[in-house]
Amino acid sequence: MTRPVKREPRITPHPAAGGSTSSSSRLINGGAETSDMDSREATERRLLRSLYRDVKRIITDEREDVERVDSDKFNSIINQVEDLHKSVQKPREQVADAEALLDITNSLVALVKAHGNDGITPSDFVNGLLRDFGRQDGPSTSDESSRNLVAWKDIGLAVSHIFSGCPGCHTMVGPMDTELKQRKAVVGRRRTRPTGSVQPEEVNDSGGKERTDTDKNMATMFSILKNKRSVRLENLVLNRKSFAQTVENLFALSFLVKDGRAEIKVNENGWHLVSPRNAPDAGKVVSGEVAYRHFVFRFDFKDWKVPGS
Repeated sequence: MTRPVKREPRITPHPAAGGSTSSSSRLINGGAETSDMDSREATERRLLRSLYRDVKRIITDEREDVERVDSDKFNSIINQVEDLHKSVQKPREQVADAEALLDITNSLVALVKAHGNDGITPSDFVNGLLRDFGRQDGPSTSDESSRNLVAWKDIGLAVSHIFSGCPGCHTMVGPMDTELKQRKAVVGRRRTRPTGSVQPEEVNDSGGKERTDTDKNMATMFSILKNKRSVRLENLVLNRKSFAQTVENLFALSFLVKDGRAEIKVNENGWHLVSPRNAPDAGKVVSGEVAYRHFVFRFDFKDWKVPGS
């Protein structure tokens, strides 16, 4: 929507200043075009989020069709999400894209678990025993021969390595003396009343505040980026032995990106690469020429445990 411009009284311009009227009209038209672009962008973002909600609704309502093996519903949903992902630019749309991908993953996990439940049945187990350890002695009517249709000795030899004991020495670990120790009687210490007042000495904190752990992590991470010039995101922040340190590294990287000292790009192989940048001048940030940047990164303990295990 274009806001109406308030009309000023008509003034006949001086011949020397004939270009002022045309320049002001260009400024007005430029502001109207910017407003139209912002409105169009907001409409496209709302439409994109609405399409993501439709995808999530399809995953929930048509779960049975998605989980069927002979159905192409899963591939169509994946292709639709891939097409929508190409239009994602802002954090809200990134969150919607991640949630849709999480729903698809949960459906796939449920499908795998459902197929895993239909494992080896008792009848399959008995048929396997007869196939591998059965005796083909021909038909017989005696009870003894019917009991010997399976080579039980061969079965015992096949599974004997599971039940064999590990060689070793049997020792008793622990103290030999099990007598109860006598507890010492509690003796209260006599307290003395203070006889005088003491005023603590004031310390002049003129040396400045100490650097926090986050500042130290940011400095260490930035020095690594300056030396390496380009580092993969997982190699920079992932600590396979500590989930807490991984979160601290992500926290430090978010501050570097916010301050404009680091940038994250995706190459043609789909890798997230982090490289250093020169921080913008504070004056440009205040004037609005340079805007702060943020990124959305979904990462929890389950995500860390998969590569960490």
